[in-house]
Amino acid sequence: MIRYLSGILAEVGEAEIVVEVQGVGYAVNVPVSMMELLPDLGENIKVYTYFSVREDAMQLFGFLNREDLQMYRLLISVNGIGPKAGMGIMGSLTGEDIRYAVMTEDAKTIAKAPGIGPKTAKKVILELKDKVDLEEMVASGVAQDSAGIAGMTGAAGMKGTANQGVVQDAIEALVVLGYPKTDAAKAVRSVELAEDMTVEDLLKKSLKKI
Repeated sequence: MIRYLSGILAEVGEAEIVVEVQGVGYAVNVPVSMMELLPDLGENIKVYTYFSVREDAMQLFGFLNREDLQMYRLLISVNGIGPKAGMGIMGSLTGEDIRYAVMTEDAKTIAKAPGIGPKTAKKVILELKDKVDLEEMVASGVAQDSAGIAGMTGAAGMKGTANQGVVQDAIEALVVLGYPKTDAAKAVRSVELAEDMTVEDLLKKSLKKI
């Protein structure tokens, strides 16, 4: 198995790059969203890869960090999500967005990806919800501050169940106002919680983050 490639960025295509490693050029499929993060041609690059082997093709799919590769592996473990479909989702949403969408059961956000309808989006949530948890997000650097996500327990920095209730209510209020649940959770999470903060206070601060 090829876990990663470390070499020179030799070519850049529409959704593919070529990494030259000791004189050998490896074609790597990458998400469209990764293109703007690439170094200049001729510069060093390290790509974490998934090697897909099928009867009709052998392909490398690559990402700039392990966290995105891990999320990609989770996505293609869902029944009906193949390597290309998984890459399409990763090209439309960040790994963080996908985690939030799964944990908040926000099928609408996942359904924004090309070729992913509401039914498939719900299947992604159903099959991944037990595999994506807050502990994993903290470990990957996605959630490190004092705020939390609605419905989750054990969030670092939460000052008791009162604050958890405030966070839950603030997220639900944003959803009622028309914001996607994923965006609402991210906005609330970005606010530093105070012990005496009310739902109204948190809501006002959260609205400024959206």
